[in-house]
Amino acid sequence: GGYETFVSRIKMENHPDQPEWLSHVNANVLKVKLAMAIVGISSIHLLKTFIEYGGADTGLTSTEVMWQTIIHAVFVLSAIGLAYIDRFLSPTREDGL
Repeated sequence: GGYETFVSRIKMENHPDQPEWLSHVNANVLKVKLAMAIVGISSIHLLKTFIEYGGADTGLTSTEVMWQTIIHAVFVLSAIGLAYIDRFLSPTREDGL
């Protein structure tokens, strides 16, 4: 939910200040983009953990590395699931894509 759900519709059709991307971005697209951003951040953090894990004074245990890997895998699977649901529920195009 947002402003359009609880207050009123934003009517910007044919308005000169309407952003170009507004017509083709919906809630599902934003969910997938956010999930992919979270996966990217998690990937960088996990890479940092793997690099530091070999060092002497990192304080990382194998259990912490395991849980970070599991959490990252859950993020990846969630992003794949959201993308699959978005593709499955979106109307099919005539060009076959």
